[in-house]
Amino acid sequence: MNNVPKKLLYLILTLMTLIAGYAYLRYAYKVTDSTPFTQEIVLIILGTIATVFITALLLNKQTEVEIEKEQNIKFLDLKAATYERLLDLMENMSDEALLTGKDITKLQFITHRLAIFASPAVLNEYNNFLTVVSELSKDGTLSNDDHKLSEALGKLTVQIRFDLLNENHAQKSYSAEQIKRMIKKNSDSSSNINID
Repeated sequence: MNNVPKKLLYLILTLMTLIAGYAYLRYAYKVTDSTPFTQEIVLIILGTIATVFITALLLNKQTEVEIEKEQNIKFLDLKAATYERLLDLMENMSDEALLTGKDITKLQFITHRLAIFASPAVLNEYNNFLTVVSELSKDGTLSNDDHKLSEALGKLTVQIRFDLLNENHAQKSYSAEQIKRMIKKNSDSSSNINID
């Protein structure tokens, strides 16, 4: 949404109200110079109009901020649920004696979910994680080298934490093209995991 025209309209309305209010106040004071009671009524009316106008502006901004806050909360919930599904899947895959095609398919779907929600740093670390999973799963199981899997999962978990808590202030800025390449690379990596 582009709020520039809306803000410009509010600015113009505010200026018009101030100018009209000043002109009316000058006129009303001159007309009601002999009766101070009338001047007080004019001030009450102008004060009420100004209060209503300012309250409307504040409520409009508050509503906008609350809607954005709700969207951010829902997005964070979806992101956390996706990360949790990934960790649960990896736990289940490492407990199984043999990996199945179904496990790999689940991993591929989570890869696509991560493409929607994950930050570029998580996508990059996830690609490294998929490389380790691909190497370890060549014999059909992930239990052969728990240390490598645990180390790769630990690095991924750190990036997930940074993403969820928005702590990664030193994060590189990624272009849209770089993010697309990371997503494609992750998708290809999850598709190339073979179990023999």
